[in-house]
Amino acid sequence: MSTGIPTAGADRGKWMALLAALLGWMFDGFEIGMFPLVGPNALDELLREELIANPAAKGQWFGVIMSVFLIGAATGGVLFGWLGDRVGRVRAMSLSILTYAVFTGLCGLATEAWHIAVLRFIASLGMGGEWSLGVALVTELWPDNSRAYLAGLIGAAANVGFLVVGVLSLALVNFLQAAGRLLESIGLPSSVVESLLRGDGWRLLMIAGALPALLVFFIRLFVPESQRWKAAAERQGTSHWATQDLLGVVVGAAGASLLIVLWSPAFGSFAVRFRLVGGIEGPWPGWLAALRIAATAAAFALALAGYMYPVSRYLSRAVAAGQLPPRDRSLYVRRLLLGACLAGIPLLGTWGALQWAPKWSIALAALLPADEGPYHAKEYTQIATAVGAIIGTILAALAGGAIGRRPTYALLCIGSFLSLVYMYLANDAFGTKLLISVFVAGGVTAAFYGWFPLYLPELFPTSIRATSQGFAYNFGRVLSAVGALQTAVLTSWFARGVPAERIEVDAFPRAGATLAGIYLLGLLLIWLGPETKGRALPQ
Repeated sequence: MSTGIPTAGADRGKWMALLAALLGWMFDGFEIGMFPLVGPNALDELLREELIANPAAKGQWFGVIMSVFLIGAATGGVLFGWLGDRVGRVRAMSLSILTYAVFTGLCGLATEAWHIAVLRFIASLGMGGEWSLGVALVTELWPDNSRAYLAGLIGAAANVGFLVVGVLSLALVNFLQAAGRLLESIGLPSSVVESLLRGDGWRLLMIAGALPALLVFFIRLFVPESQRWKAAAERQGTSHWATQDLLGVVVGAAGASLLIVLWSPAFGSFAVRFRLVGGIEGPWPGWLAALRIAATAAAFALALAGYMYPVSRYLSRAVAAGQLPPRDRSLYVRRLLLGACLAGIPLLGTWGALQWAPKWSIALAALLPADEGPYHAKEYTQIATAVGAIIGTILAALAGGAIGRRPTYALLCIGSFLSLVYMYLANDAFGTKLLISVFVAGGVTAAFYGWFPLYLPELFPTSIRATSQGFAYNFGRVLSAVGALQTAVLTSWFARGVPAERIEVDAFPRAGATLAGIYLLGLLLIWLGPETKGRALPQ
């Protein structure tokens, strides 16, 4: 029987696996960052008639598409993680990359806004799954003493994709002109080329998102399966997965969707209409606010139980078969919940505070005289964030290997809080000082994404690793989707008494700094987890 331990003869395979995973994560980052670049132009074209009657439709659809992406990623993390634990890392990772590549490409053919929402949801299933599968495969193929270095590379790869998006945005005009000439040279009708290049080429860029599908051929030809997973399969450690358990994932997605609806502008609009129809003045009726809180608790419980269901049922069957001590079932359930919270805090900070920085920089740049510019404030901000993130993810993983997982997480929480508060409250103009602040905040807050690939795989054994870390990391996206919606709520609260033209530059920074307080919760939470430095990867 195979020992499941990497050997010297597996050197070529482990390098191929690392290369495939890094490329997969880089394309993940590129395609996640691409929609904020092309989305506004896409919605301008697809909602051309609707915007005449409802100018707010563009912002509403943009929020919907971002929310369904986060729900899809959470669902895909569990779905493809389950598949990876059941049939193997390589086959499941190939399918996850094919899913996000093909359905991102199909967005370029959309003729309605809801087409993009549906296609982005399906694409995000693959994106969420690829993270957990790639981390599991690389971690299991490489020796234990390489984990810190690998985690840093994993975290950096996605941010390279973000960096490419920012650079591409700066060179977009030249890129589109060159692409147009190429398309015409191969015989495409000028009307088709014009359609592809319209709206800053959003259709062409989305279609180009299908290119990562070519990576699947490389994976199937050159990337070996995890020997640890094979050993677990030989011990019948993968036999306790059941297809019917995936119904729980459907329930979890429904609960997550309900959470988004309850805390979206749609519910606020309903409350406003309810007050108008009922002739009610002042704040919401107490019973309506109570109903919202009760529904939120129910939706959260539904999402949590649904996404955890496949792992929970696996553990119950393993205990019944005598392959797992009953106390270990409770241990891994606790670690699932802990991992989700540890991931949810940085994700909420990222989506609720840092991800708004490019939009904020545009508002600050607009205050500059016309002859001073700059005209690419958003792009410069995204590039500064991405460069900081690449450096931060590598350093955080190395720190986790040197001083321990828990102290590193605690230091990152302190650094993230301080850097975000400084960035938002110490800058009131676009310039070098702001970009340096963004570079530092981007580096510290993104450093968690070099820490996750180091710590989460160490919490779970091989037989449930992909599904469990997929749940832990991606359930944080559900929390962040709800939390990110509160940025606008906080901005409105701080905007009281602020002139409308100053809201984005005066009220929003205070909202962003307030949301940074979520990192302080992580200072307490991390000490509930085990310190795994120096321990072998669980079998």
